[in-house]
Amino acid sequence: MSSNEEWQQRVDAVWASADELGDAEVIRRIDALAGERPAGDPLALFERAGARDSAGLEAEAEPLYRQAIAGGLTGSERVQAHVQLASTIRNLGRPLESVALLDEIEPEAGELRDAVVAFRALARVDAGDARLAASEALAALAPHLPRYRVSLAAYAAELAASA
Repeated sequence: MSSNEEWQQRVDAVWASADELGDAEVIRRIDALAGERPAGDPLALFERAGARDSAGLEAEAEPLYRQAIAGGLTGSERVQAHVQLASTIRNLGRPLESVALLDEIEPEAGELRDAVVAFRALARVDAGDARLAASEALAALAPHLPRYRVSLAAYAAELAASA
């Protein structure tokens, strides 16, 4: 096992115990683990941001997410950072910025595309565009239904056309 894998396992163990540890202890432990990585390490910054975000400290999380993304975060973590940053930005009262961030990451979202769409729908509601939000959310949901896929997709398109 590589040192990166071992480090990630220790991070995952903190998150697995987060409910028992409480917010302050999660932040303390994640910060300690992040301190083991090189300065500016994007994965460490991402984990630090997530710890603060989880604790409701969005204003502290935002710059850490931005540093992680700018620092070259890759793969699934890059998409997760965009989704989490967009959610944070929405919670800080900037829904249009949240929509733009999610639009930017959607082409590379892969298996997290539905999460991108869901969080963008929340931001659109906050921005006053509930019809488009519902349309996008329903269009993302339709392929997962065992029945009514075609009908739901058509209704979603109808909503989008009238948004």
